[in-house]
Amino acid sequence: MSKKYWIRGILILIFLAVILALLLYLGIVHINNPSKAKYPVAGVDVSAHQGKVDWDTLTNQDIDFAYIKATEGSTFKDSCFEYNWKEAAETDLRIGAYHFFSFESSGEKQAANFIGSVDAIPEMLPPVIDVEYYGKYQNEEDIDVSEIRAELRNMINILKEEYGVNPVLYVSEETYNTIVAGEFSDCDIWYRSVYDKIHGDVEWTFWQYSNRHRIDGYEGEEPFIDMNVFYGSKEEFELYGT
Repeated sequence: MSKKYWIRGILILIFLAVILALLLYLGIVHINNPSKAKYPVAGVDVSAHQGKVDWDTLTNQDIDFAYIKATEGSTFKDSCFEYNWKEAAETDLRIGAYHFFSFESSGEKQAANFIGSVDAIPEMLPPVIDVEYYGKYQNEEDIDVSEIRAELRNMINILKEEYGVNPVLYVSEETYNTIVAGEFSDCDIWYRSVYDKIHGDVEWTFWQYSNRHRIDGYEGEEPFIDMNVFYGSKEEFELYGT
C-alpha cells in the first residue's frame, strides 16, 4: 500500500475519532448503556444546576426515582431544593435527598444542616452523603483520612437516628478506595462510574452510569443530567429503604 493511502487511512481514523468524541461530549452517544432487562429501575439526580425541574415532564420519561441535592457542608442549602422537593413529591416518583460532604466541617454540623432542610416524607429514599474529592482536596494526601472517616461516621449515625435508616454513601472510585472501602459496611453504596462498568468486588446499590444525558424537563445552566440505575427489581425497589 502506498504512503498516500496510509496517510488517507490515518486521517479518516482521526476524523472518526473526533466525531465520536464530539458525540460523547454532546451527550448524543454514551459509553455506558445498562441493560433495561437487568436493571429495570432508573433514576436521575439533580441540583440547582438543572434549575427548577418540570417534574411532570421528567416523570414521563421512564424515570422511577430522583435524588435531589439539599445541602452541602455545615451551612449551604441548594437554592432549588425546596421547590424541587415539593414538586417531585407530588409525582409517582420515589424521591430522596442528598448532601455533599465537606472535609472542612464536623459531621455533627453537616447532619444538622441536612436535617434542618429535609423533612421526612412517606416512602422517602434513604438520605445520601456524597463523598467526593473537590477543590484543594484532590486525593488522600490532602486530607486526614482517619479524621474524615470519624466525622463521616458521626454524620451517618445522626442521620440514621433521625430518619430511621442508614444513609447511602455516594462515592467515586477514588473516594471509595481511599475513604470508604472496608469502613462503612452498614451503608449501601452509590457508585459513580461514567466511563466504564463497575469492576472488582464493589457491592453497589445505585450506579451513576452517565453524567451527560439529555432529557426533557429542566432548563438550568447545566445542559446535562446524571443517570442512574438501581441494583434490583422493581418489586425490590418498592420496598427499598422502607
